[in-house]
Amino acid sequence: MSKAPAFRFERDEQGIGWLTLDRPDSSANTLSGPILLELQRHIGALGDARGEAPLRGLVIRSGKASGFIAGADIREFTAFASEAEALAHIELGQRVFNQLEALPFPTVALIHGFALGGGLELALACRYRVALADAKLALGLPEVQLGIHPGFGGTVRSVRLLGVRAAMNLMLTGRPVRADRALQVGLVDRLVASRPELEQVGRQLIDGSPPPRRPPLSERALSWPLVRPLLRPALLRRVGAQARRDHYPAPYAIVDLWSRYGARGAAAYAAEARSIAGLFQHDSTRNLIRVFLLQDRLKALAGKSAPPPASGSHPAIERVHVVGAGVMGGDIAAWCALRGLNVTLQDRDLPLIEPALARARSLYEKRLPTAAERDAALQRLRADVEGAGLGTADLLIEAIFEDLAAKRALFAAAEPRLHAGAVLATNTSSLTLESLAPGLADSGRLVGLHFFNPVAQMPLVEVVHFPGTRPETLAAAMSFTRRIDKLPLPCRSSPGFLVNRVLFPYLHEALRAAGEGIGTAAIDRAAVDFGMPMGPLQLCDVVGLDVLLHVGDIVTRELEQEPPAFIATVRRMVGERRLGRKSGQGFYLWRDGKAAGPAAIDITPAQSAAGAPTDLADRLVLALVNECVACLRERLVEDADLVDAGVIFGTGFAPFRGGPLNYARARGVDTCVQRLQVLAQRYGARFDPDPGWTQLRAPR
Repeated sequence: MSKAPAFRFERDEQGIGWLTLDRPDSSANTLSGPILLELQRHIGALGDARGEAPLRGLVIRSGKASGFIAGADIREFTAFASEAEALAHIELGQRVFNQLEALPFPTVALIHGFALGGGLELALACRYRVALADAKLALGLPEVQLGIHPGFGGTVRSVRLLGVRAAMNLMLTGRPVRADRALQVGLVDRLVASRPELEQVGRQLIDGSPPPRRPPLSERALSWPLVRPLLRPALLRRVGAQARRDHYPAPYAIVDLWSRYGARGAAAYAAEARSIAGLFQHDSTRNLIRVFLLQDRLKALAGKSAPPPASGSHPAIERVHVVGAGVMGGDIAAWCALRGLNVTLQDRDLPLIEPALARARSLYEKRLPTAAERDAALQRLRADVEGAGLGTADLLIEAIFEDLAAKRALFAAAEPRLHAGAVLATNTSSLTLESLAPGLADSGRLVGLHFFNPVAQMPLVEVVHFPGTRPETLAAAMSFTRRIDKLPLPCRSSPGFLVNRVLFPYLHEALRAAGEGIGTAAIDRAAVDFGMPMGPLQLCDVVGLDVLLHVGDIVTRELEQEPPAFIATVRRMVGERRLGRKSGQGFYLWRDGKAAGPAAIDITPAQSAAGAPTDLADRLVLALVNECVACLRERLVEDADLVDAGVIFGTGFAPFRGGPLNYARARGVDTCVQRLQVLAQRYGARFDPDPGWTQLRAPR
């Protein structure tokens, strides 16, 4: 039985064609090989009127409520057996979009929700673009985040339409732009306020057929052959400040393509196709695509966690009550209100809540495009000193300081005020649910929701459960996490859960190196050279040395691990209020939230180490990887892929390496074990290979 077609074509009485993409096997439109072939057949037929009067114009739109086109079908990328196969797929997409661009009548893309990657490239091949201006609109070329670049003509058409600077910003960052910015840079020709207006303005553009947009001469001049060599070094410096070519070759390839061809002519398209086909063979690309698929898996887990009907279910969570208006609690509350939930925020008195409300206003100004949307979000977030919201809350999130007795006391006071179906959640970063559950009348409603700081930027939430957690409670917590656009990682209750459990051996090894007299910058450089987004000592400052000390004490004590002797120095720094970024000084001096250089640290006994030893990167990374192996053996999460997902999205572990366990397999399990044995002989039993390495050798 043949598949239902993805495209539907209609011709109206005014001679305008309407081509609607509504992929039957997906909630969102993506461009697979078969979809491109189907589009090619439609475009071929449109170019040949077949006895009918020629079309006056063509409108391309989406039949999906979610948006226009989310991009290419990423899973196809993992199936390319060779560079030649990848090249054939890319050349197909280029041919189809070139044929669309060459149609002898005006073409209009009507965009709502999103147009990303190949979806935006299709829109760029149209003469005009009209978009629905709301908070959901996102237009972008995010391919660089997958280790590739636009391949269906996007590296050429984006520069031709927007100019070099705007196009490079779009491609090199991979970040989507919102409505106002899209209109400002010329990515769309018109913005409209409602879905009916999309069609109306599409007709108007076909009727009026205004000249297509071109960037100003000053922008076009930047692509002239004599000018490109002058701009290229600045672009390369910008890229180099963010990523190394051997780690992330794609942004360098984008600059190389433009600087050689100037986004002009058939040679530019051919070079784009060859370049992206080559990138598909790069380990970095394979690993970044793996990270994308891991992200998809976390999103899908929310649906899979639903319990069988016999066990019941919680109603959808609409009202959230957060206790604790500090940085974490306040920002969790602000984020929930941003995502459409009604939130009450409680603390001892109003002055403790007001800074959280101020941060919320700042967040909404950055994230929401209109004053009406910002005001609506603020209306959904209310200060609640008396805790009046407890009685109607579907979810209580406890986010007070990390103290077992204080949390138990809060639960004892709050639980009787909750309605029977409410979920009781803790944002603890280290305490087990087993230690928090005693005293609860209904421990089955208890779950952990471990957010990461900063809440607005970190995508992961560890959804922690213990044997007493009811399946429907876990399902409600998973669903809530997706509702607020975070990635849920179901994790078994254990000291530090997954992310902090594996992070502390890494951070503690950095502290040991500091205690040996190795300089702060040298320690952090070893990690950054490996691919970490920042070094471990800078991360300590960002987390806060007081938080590091308190949580680390709990985790190491519960796991019966030996903390580094340098912890004594950290305690002294905390006593002197040298807490890291939030106090302006820790391992680094901080100015306006940025590290301005290493701070002076007294080390007793003082030791001399001019530079970093050659094994420092292995000491840091393999300490983390070895603990990941232990977590897999203990089944804190379901499998190795979820270990990798948690550590990537919870710590920023070098994405181009595909996760710590993926890195270990790529390096070789036996090689890693042998290296750990050498480190154990040199530095101590903390590097003894975990017994779980045997499990990692098994076929996947």
